[in-house]
Amino acid sequence: MRRVGHVRAFGFFASSAAIIALLTGLFIDSTVWIVLRAFTGFTMAGAFMVIESWLNERATNETRGQIFGLYMMVNYGAVMSGQMIVAAGDVHTANLFMVTGIFFCLALIPTAVSTAMSPKPLSEVQLDLKALYRNSPVSFASCILIGIANGAWGTLGAVFGAETGIDTTNIALMVSFTILAGALTQIPVGRFSDRTDRRFVLAGVAGASSIVGLAIFLIAPTNAIAILILTALYGGLAYALYPVAVAHANDFAASENFVKISGGLLLLYGFGTMIGPLLAAVAMEYLRPSGLFAVTALAHISITAYAIVRSRQRAAPTAEEKDTFQSLPAERAATPEGLKLVPRADSGED
Repeated sequence: MRRVGHVRAFGFFASSAAIIALLTGLFIDSTVWIVLRAFTGFTMAGAFMVIESWLNERATNETRGQIFGLYMMVNYGAVMSGQMIVAAGDVHTANLFMVTGIFFCLALIPTAVSTAMSPKPLSEVQLDLKALYRNSPVSFASCILIGIANGAWGTLGAVFGAETGIDTTNIALMVSFTILAGALTQIPVGRFSDRTDRRFVLAGVAGASSIVGLAIFLIAPTNAIAILILTALYGGLAYALYPVAVAHANDFAASENFVKISGGLLLLYGFGTMIGPLLAAVAMEYLRPSGLFAVTALAHISITAYAIVRSRQRAAPTAEEKDTFQSLPAERAATPEGLKLVPRADSGED
């Protein structure tokens, strides 16, 4: 991005993503797909970096909150729409991969014809593990564990649905309802955490999520309605955890370190999302499809235990010291540029 500029970089990322999508439909092979998925992650992260840095360039102190909120709504709506397109297509043909390629090509058009100036060069986010842990041990550990749980579900949730025998439409609804439930619960959970020790909120919500996950694992439901209800309940709890963990870390961070702390936690979350699918795949293979939720339950109960232990070792910040909760995307990793859209990022720059 620094070398060729944002417009050309976005063209590279979007066109590469289209090629990868088409190759995925062309070569039905697990080894090829593993390699292509790695490149997919790279191109998607790059595309989001361009989009979010462009929004940052256009945002002002007065409009940043509005832009961030609208951007979150667009994200959730787009992810859910993508799931429903799967329900309308035929998963036994390459048609959906072709549709995906078309969407990536369509994304090239707005930037290709835009006359707006490119944003400023990006700044790097340094990962200082010791500083992150000193700032908030609970947030440090929680972001890794949340990444493990969310990565396991986000990657293998559809596989769980297929293995239980529900049809493609219900699989798409299952994933969509999970995302929608997570979006709806973030604000009430976050606002409640503004009024009490966030570690207790993390412990309570993670504990409830572990109970739901354990119930799904033990019951191993096969009825579509039961699966939709249980997974939506799971999503409403699990997807509310990440922004609370970030808010707790920011309670102890100076304003000028907001992006640095949040960006570091984002990278820890990313590490977790790489570990989660590997653990869940083993559990699903050697236990049963619902073994996916044994992994998420273990991650969430670990959050509960550690948050309670740490609450006895460090006093909670006062109401005046606490940061205001901000919703964050949890079904996919944000980027450091996306974190700069959060209204609090202004105070650090000022």
